[in-house]
Amino acid sequence: MQRRDSYLIYALLIMIISALPVISGINSYNVYSPQEAGGLAEGNSEEKILFIVDFSNSMNEYIRGRKKIDIAVQTLAKIASRLNPGVKTGLRVYGHKFGFNPLLGCSATDLVSPVLPNNTSNIYNILSKMQASGWTPITRSLKQAVNNDFAGISGKKRIILLTDGGENCDESPCEYAINLVQTREDIRIDVIAFALDDDTAEAQLKCTALATFGKIYHANDAETLARSLESALNVSTEVEGKIIKK
Repeated sequence: MQRRDSYLIYALLIMIISALPVISGINSYNVYSPQEAGGLAEGNSEEKILFIVDFSNSMNEYIRGRKKIDIAVQTLAKIASRLNPGVKTGLRVYGHKFGFNPLLGCSATDLVSPVLPNNTSNIYNILSKMQASGWTPITRSLKQAVNNDFAGISGKKRIILLTDGGENCDESPCEYAINLVQTREDIRIDVIAFALDDDTAEAQLKCTALATFGKIYHANDAETLARSLESALNVSTEVEGKIIKK
């Protein structure tokens, strides 16, 4: 069977899985296990990671008295700081600029820190100065990451997308991911869905991750967000795998 045909069959399966309702039981439980996550070990400095962080207006909502964006920034800084200093990390954000219309709102995505070694403290400094205010151009952000942010970078590359919602800019990250794997084998997308309560967005983001052989993690507060990031980055040596009920 030709490689393209294999990908098309795989993409069809992804779309079918993504369309299944949450009540089917497929997503009733999430396993957080550093040993099984297939993420980045503390001693591995080969993989290149680009964080894409959601700064859309909905990240200003509160969870237990704290803004979601504050929880996200502080938790990401804490977990990422435990990476091997040689690991190359970068940061792209979206939704950090308010736009009255789709043209402005959906173009608000920027690489604010290129992929570099020993970069986690710089990433935190940048994140802590930004404000959540805009739209959710996920697909445009992924396109920019693949075509520009990773340009000239060889080897395996990974995007970790932290978002509280799905695309709202008339594009589909699921379709983009399905098309991406037909020509690229070096990029994987992991998704951390933070306080997400939307079945359509859930299916969209699940497809985006699975199509690139990535994983989707779910978090509803600071504790589960930390566990999700630990699993995605595989930096925890103390936490055992746990099953956390949604």
